[in-house]
Formats: sequence, structure tokens, C-alpha cells
Amino acid sequence: MAVPIAVLDCDLLLYGRGHRTLDRFKLEDVTDEYLVSTYGFPRQFICYLVDLLGATLSRPTQRSRAISPETQILAALGFYTSGSFQTRMGDAIGISQASMSRCVANVTEALVERASQFIHFPKDEATVQSLKDDFYGLAGMPGVLGVVDCTHVAIKAPNAEDLSYVNRKGLHSLNCLMVCDSRGVLLSAETHWPGSLPDCTVLEQAALTSQFETELHKDGWLLGDSSFLLRTWLMTPLHIPETPAEYRYNMAHSATHNVIERTFRTIWSRFRCLDGSKGTLQYSPEKSSHIILACCVLHNISLQHGLDVWSAPATGHMEQSEEEYEQMESVDSEACRVRQELLLTHFS
Repeated sequence: MAVPIAVLDCDLLLYGRGHRTLDRFKLEDVTDEYLVSTYGFPRQFICYLVDLLGATLSRPTQRSRAISPETQILAALGFYTSGSFQTRMGDAIGISQASMSRCVANVTEALVERASQFIHFPKDEATVQSLKDDFYGLAGMPGVLGVVDCTHVAIKAPNAEDLSYVNRKGLHSLNCLMVCDSRGVLLSAETHWPGSLPDCTVLEQAALTSQFETELHKDGWLLGDSSFLLRTWLMTPLHIPETPAEYRYNMAHSATHNVIERTFRTIWSRFRCLDGSKGTLQYSPEKSSHIILACCVLHNISLQHGLDVWSAPATGHMEQSEEEYEQMESVDSEACRVRQELLLTHFS
């Protein structure tokens, strides 16, 4: 009789999930108010994440006492929204700080795997036209497919020799290039760029540029601030407006572009692991980039679930893009022609 028992124990050791999964914490046992205050999101949202990520987080493990997908997700949300691995958070769901860290890693990778599912530009003509119409309704700027900007997230120093992540303020950071729509939904997020790179260089090297120059619509553009160069698909403000039309263009541009600043504030306010209030992200640049991207995915999912009220500015230290805008004039004559035509057609 000893042989079958030994076989069963071995099976449990190798495939613990589904046999002896630890259900340390049950959503139905607490109120929505508690979930929001402790993990940043209501029950319905958390249940959706369990359905979305459950299969990935339940992969076979060599640990005989596996942590349930629900507990892993709560642990990760607790870190994303508080920026801390405090014992209190682990105690709430019954796991150690080390287990908390593993849960964050597992959930982060599961979300990053699904980034393209939730962060992308629309492709069908009706949705693209709706995108333009929504932007036009903000301040009368036509043809806008998205607003683009960069923001910095502080990270720990990778090593003493690597200066590529030191930004102009002397801090180690990742420079993140993002695009959003008029509601703050992210359409693109590149979170891996070293903090030493200026915004214009990030855009030059970004996948976003390749997308717009080879794939996306020719009858629209992004809006970017003066840290970027004017392109046929990227409208920037005029450095020295002189005519009434140029002033109107700049005012409409500024009012529309402000959406992404509000989006950054919303993300940083919701995901306190990014705002620096609990210190820098204590991970390698690659892992830090994945955490940022995971928060971006959660931001879009939260908007899909109606959690779209613009948040107040984060109270912690947020590393905004610290470009010193240079008077960069585009040498792209076609881009200048496109902007001039826009001025004459819509703002004169």
C-alpha cells in the first residue's frame, strides 16, 4: 500500500495547483470598500482579472502548496497600488514578503503577455473616425489619432558603470513613450527606454515611428509637444506664433495635448509603485519596464470597466519628462507643408 501513496505524494509535489492550492483569502468574505482601499480595485474588476489570468497563473509548479491565482492577483494589485511589500499587505492575504514578490513577478509577466490585446491603435475605419471626432470635440483640432509624450519613472541604479539610465536630473530612470486617446486610453506604450535619452531620440528609435511611417493612416496625425520634431504624422506647436491663425492652432494643440498629462497623473495616482512616493522601483531596468507596462495594461482594463474618473494628481514625487525644449525646426518640408495647410484650412 505504500507505493500508491508515494506516487500520489509525488504527483501532488509536481502538480500542486488544483490539488492543494492555498485559498488564503476569499473575495466574497470582504466588502467592495475594503478591496478598493486595500488593493485599489472593486470585486468585479478583480474577478475579471482572475478569469483573464487564471489559466496562466495556474501553470504546473513544483511547489506542493501553490498560491491561487486570486491570491497572486491580490498581492500584485496591492504592490502596484501601494508601492510597498509591507508585512501588513502580506498578512492580509496570508503570504510572506518573498511570496508577495513572486506573485508580483508572475502577474506582471502575465499582463505583459497580454499588452497587445489591450494597448493598440484602432484599425477599422469607423473606430478611427470616432477617435478623430472625439479629439475634435475637445478643442477643434482635426485629424488627431492620438497625443504622444514621454514621462520618466525612477529606478534603482543598474550598476555603477551604466550611465545610460541617468537622466538630466542625475537620477536613474526609464523614459516611457506613450500615446493616448481623448479618454486617456493608452494606444501605445514603450516603457523600456533609458532615462538618458531625450524625448526626440526616443521617438526616432521607437516602434511607434515605424508604425506611423509604414502602416498607419495617412490622413491623420499625432500631437506632440516641442520636445519632438515636426513630421507629416506628428503635429507640434509653433515656437513663435505670429498670426491669429497660428495662435488659434497653438491653443487648440495645447488644450488637446493636455489629455496625456492628465492620463499620466491618473496612472501615477492609481499605481503608486510608479510615483516614487515609496522610493524607486527596486528592480532591473527590464523588470521595471515590465511593471510599468503591466500598470498600463491595468489602466486600460480599468477604463473598459468604467473606472474612468480623472484622478487627482499623485502626491508622491513623479518623474515627469524633464526636457529642456530646444527651438527645433523641422527640416521636413513636406511636414511643414502639412502643418501650413492645416493652419489655412482650419484655423484661418
